[in-house]
Amino acid sequence: MSELNAEDEKIITLARSARARSGAPEGAAVRDETGRTYSATSVDLPSLKLSALQVAVAMAVSSGAEDLEAAALVTAADGARASDVSAVRDLGGKAPVFVAAPDGTLRTTT
Repeated sequence: MSELNAEDEKIITLARSARARSGAPEGAAVRDETGRTYSATSVDLPSLKLSALQVAVAMAVSSGAEDLEAAALVTAADGARASDVSAVRDLGGKAPVFVAAPDGTLRTTT
């Protein structure tokens, strides 16, 4: 993760920690315009299915965030789903979305 700044490395670490703590298939974290961070995992209930990034964005919105500076997704998949990127763009139009492997290795930036 050497090409990332310390704050971007932090949200990847938060996403990894959330994923590891719950054993979820993916973890995510976002940073809002004030520097606050929100980490989450995917939700897979019979009546509610949300990706980790969708949950993290929803947490930021419900806490009063008006913009996002960056988002991170830790997953075994190759990249973020279009619906995940859309959720981030709805709140943070220019926020990069970092996609990292479970070991924290950066795979892509959208």
